[in-house]
Amino acid sequence: MSQQSVSVDGAGRDLPPGLMVDYDFMRPGPPGSDPLIEISRLIGNPPVVWTPRYGGHWVVTDGRIIPEVLADYERFSSREVFIGMPPGRPRAVPLEYDPPEHTGFRKLLQPAFTPQAIKRWAEEARVLAIELTDEIAPKGACEFVADFAKHVPMIIILRMLDLPLEHREKLIYWVSTGIRSVDQEGRASVRDKLNAYIEDLVDRRTANPGDDVLSKAIHTEMDNGRKVTRDLAIGLASSLIGGGLDTVATTMTWIAWYLAQNPAQRKTLVDEPQRIPLATAEFLRRFGVSNIGRIVVKDMEFYGAPLKAGDAILMPSAVRGLDERVFDDPLTVNFDRRNAHDHTTLSHGPHRCIGIVLAQQELRIFLEEWLARIPEFELDENDPPVMAPGIVPSIDRLSLKWRA
Repeated sequence: MSQQSVSVDGAGRDLPPGLMVDYDFMRPGPPGSDPLIEISRLIGNPPVVWTPRYGGHWVVTDGRIIPEVLADYERFSSREVFIGMPPGRPRAVPLEYDPPEHTGFRKLLQPAFTPQAIKRWAEEARVLAIELTDEIAPKGACEFVADFAKHVPMIIILRMLDLPLEHREKLIYWVSTGIRSVDQEGRASVRDKLNAYIEDLVDRRTANPGDDVLSKAIHTEMDNGRKVTRDLAIGLASSLIGGGLDTVATTMTWIAWYLAQNPAQRKTLVDEPQRIPLATAEFLRRFGVSNIGRIVVKDMEFYGAPLKAGDAILMPSAVRGLDERVFDDPLTVNFDRRNAHDHTTLSHGPHRCIGIVLAQQELRIFLEEWLARIPEFELDENDPPVMAPGIVPSIDRLSLKWRA
């Protein structure tokens, strides 16, 4: 990332000196570098800067401002939350709608996230976590991403949608490639396959509804008497399949990576499992993997930046989580941090993730069941971690080992 002292941005507008930064959020640093640390280097720039990448967009670099943007749908619309995505994807429902429409669409998914429903999914997630760790533990080694992290969240989503478990491998590949790959052509190709899959699913559930969350949503009449159209149903299915996998799986992997290198804190969670809930919030803060976009609604001056209606603006959750003006000593994982929940990894305001409770449960269950069976583990020095940038900064490969 470099700062440029030019006065004209990619859209031909005059900018005050210092407001343009050559920042590529899909590739925030050199190959192999820690993408979250690279993102945090934005902190210290002017609060809002412009990058010419992906057609040009603003980036918030002050963690204190990020919740303000995320919550203010009257000035910052959610109609496009993914910057740099190839065209042709369905509009995510309810994620890419603003209130009052967003409120009605969110209600369509609410039955899947009631306390009773979450209790059911959490119980299933625990059974899966136990089965996976019982299978992995005797081997003394694993590739954590492929062997564990991607399975639990995707299997829960498949069960929510009453889809065959044998579909999980292709869905994991399509979702991961569509979100993480920096190869635009490759992302477009898998996006076409995922779109076709979702369209077929919606058509089948429209004609022959079942007891799954998508069938119920499709055949629910909204408060205003409006019916769920095919496009809306496709957006709902897309949100469930995509949103249910990557944030949870990626965060699990960052947690495993950290604990493999920090035996004292790992032992704390083994000896004092009652600390896992707050530790989960702290991990979500420290490893903020979301890059959330908004669209500027009207021309305005915003913290010194001349925003124009239609501009895209990006809020990296790593900027919020690693800003020392928000969190003391932010690079340190502190299980006693009382404001750990103030992260924006799962968004903020009316668009805060509808599945936040389930996501937190899945992460807690991972820690409880993995550490109960594999309390001591470390990185495999012969197969180092593969850091991966992208819309969701991640670790693509994480080889762990332990004494079986």
